[in-house]
Amino acid sequence: MLRFVSIRLLSIVATLFAASFLIFAISQLLPGDVAQMVLGQNATPEALAQLRLKMGLDQPWLARYLAWLGGVLRGDLGESLMAPGVMVSQQLALNARASLVLAGAATVFVIPLALLFGCLAGLNQDNHIDRLISIMSIFAISLPEFVSATFLIIIFSLKLGLFPSASLIDTSASIIGQFRSLVLPVFTLSLVLSGYVARMTRASVIETNGQPYIRAAVLKGLSRRRVIVSHVLRNALLPTVTVIAMNIGWLVGGLVVVETVFSYPGLGSLLMTGIIQRDVPLIQGAALVIVAGYMVFNLLADIIYRLLNPRLRGG
Repeated sequence: MLRFVSIRLLSIVATLFAASFLIFAISQLLPGDVAQMVLGQNATPEALAQLRLKMGLDQPWLARYLAWLGGVLRGDLGESLMAPGVMVSQQLALNARASLVLAGAATVFVIPLALLFGCLAGLNQDNHIDRLISIMSIFAISLPEFVSATFLIIIFSLKLGLFPSASLIDTSASIIGQFRSLVLPVFTLSLVLSGYVARMTRASVIETNGQPYIRAAVLKGLSRRRVIVSHVLRNALLPTVTVIAMNIGWLVGGLVVVETVFSYPGLGSLLMTGIIQRDVPLIQGAALVIVAGYMVFNLLADIIYRLLNPRLRGG
């Protein structure tokens, strides 16, 4: 296990270096003059030249990349262009907390339900329960997030007035204080996540239920309940762990569409704000944190999978 984790950590470090290069290169291709956008259309040529010099825009892009990478390695992601004096790392810390709260709430809400529905569908293959759950899962996966978010806002906010349409929360507030603002974005994310998890769980249960050792357990006289709990579910849920962790990594990064629709102050909406305002340091920092979060959760998924799977535990 130690060897496996060490190799994966080295792989993550190498991938982050490659991702940082791509993120920096793509951010340099964004249209427009950064200095002009910061100072406005009425800025003088002297002021523009001074800002370009301060930002290092007169240097070759490779030199700028190495300077930015050196700052990242020191924990310095630079200063926000649209909020002078505000460090990007401070903004990311606040918004990352909000995204973690949203991702955690969606996970706690949806994972038990999705696993339950997936197991019910798999254990009742091809009957009306399976067909109903499968249709609901496909619908949840196929429905675009902005469509489901819009419907939820129309029904529960505009028509019924139960929840606010915008989740303009205080990032320092407690989860209890954020409850009403979290309901609609959490439910929107849950629709997407529940469909994937339920479908994966169903497929795993059906595959496991047809294995020879399951038939052998039945022939030994074990009760159906014991066979399902001790053999079917225990082995069927192993592949689902990876799917859950991969989707949690995606949630931690923040689904840009959901956070933007609900004006939720997470990493996704922060990244979108940086793109709109052409705030290059903010774009680079937010994108790098999202990539790092995704890879860390994938690593955790692989570790959990190996701990649960005796055949891989010693690898």
